Amino acid sequence: MHTFPAPPLSRKRRPLGQRGHGTVPKAGQLLQAVDITEVSAGTECDMETLQPPFRTCRCRNQARFPARRSAKESGRPQPLSLMFLLGMGMASERISCPSRCSCQYLEVNCTGQQLQEFPVAIPLDTRQLILAVNNVSYLPAVELSFLADLVYLDCRKNLLGDDLDFTFIGVAKLVYLDLSFNNLTQVTFSTFSHLLSLVVLKISDNPNLVAIEKDAFANNTWLRHLDVSRTGLKFLDTSTVRDLPNLRFLGLSDNLWHCNCSFLDFITWMTESNVLFPDADNITCYTPEGLHALKMPAVETQLRFNCLTRLYKQDYIFLCLIGFCIFFAGTVAAWLAGICAVIYAVHTSKGEEEEEDDTDT
Repeated sequence: MHTFPAPPLSRKRRPLGQRGHGTVPKAGQLLQAVDITEVSAGTECDMETLQPPFRTCRCRNQARFPARRSAKESGRPQPLSLMFLLGMGMASERISCPSRCSCQYLEVNCTGQQLQEFPVAIPLDTRQLILAVNNVSYLPAVELSFLADLVYLDCRKNLLGDDLDFTFIGVAKLVYLDLSFNNLTQVTFSTFSHLLSLVVLKISDNPNLVAIEKDAFANNTWLRHLDVSRTGLKFLDTSTVRDLPNLRFLGLSDNLWHCNCSFLDFITWMTESNVLFPDADNITCYTPEGLHALKMPAVETQLRFNCLTRLYKQDYIFLCLIGFCIFFAGTVAAWLAGICAVIYAVHTSKGEEEEEDDTDT
């Protein structure tokens, strides 16, 4: 049996890839050996060239080990680095998440946490903020303005009310806003005028909401979904919704609509527009008593008859006053004309008598 001389003591051991007569495998090459540690200095290995770029080194057994590539050579980050970066990102996100709220990617959810105030430490890149089912009574405009990328805000079932003017001045990108089940009392031009991208607005189930200004939605030209159902509204000006070119959905059910002659234009617009009115069976008149519980589109004919052909008591009084004024003015004019005629006749008769006296003398 052929033996190999032992290496001298002073000889330094070469790196693993340089041991034996083989060459260092390049990326993608395969090294064959039972154990990579068995390929030691002085080992005679026959080099066999296979299909380029692969090479093999024959030793005792023919087991294959893929050549490892360094991170620098592969150009890819190590899994440990990726895990570290991911962990740091998750940790930083948890640190900035408000108390009693859950945070996901670009979303903060504080539903049902009995919050009394607007939460603090909300990440500045938040796109979706859910504050539903809490006791928040005030939305601070300054804190909201920090969330410049906010597009979705859900504040349903809170205690918001009174004045919301200029509250949303800093969230101009807002697309979805839900203020239903609150204590809103009115909507003015300054309430939503800065929400130029608003598409969905829900202000239903606000029983104290009794007034919406004529130009309240003048700047919300992208508005497609508007819900004012189950509020205290009695009247809504036709131009408030007619001037919204993209409106496709309008909730009006279960309100206290007063179907008088001033409301006829709005009912006419409802029948002629292409807007969808959900729960149409519950869009009914509340007053006057003669029209109570009648559906809005169906009441148009009766309103036209009452407002355009039928005269009320005040109308008769008005006509009588007009007739009396005309009669009185005619009488006075005739009296003045008669007086003027008498004065003229007297004056002319006196002139004729004086001329006769002059001719006699």
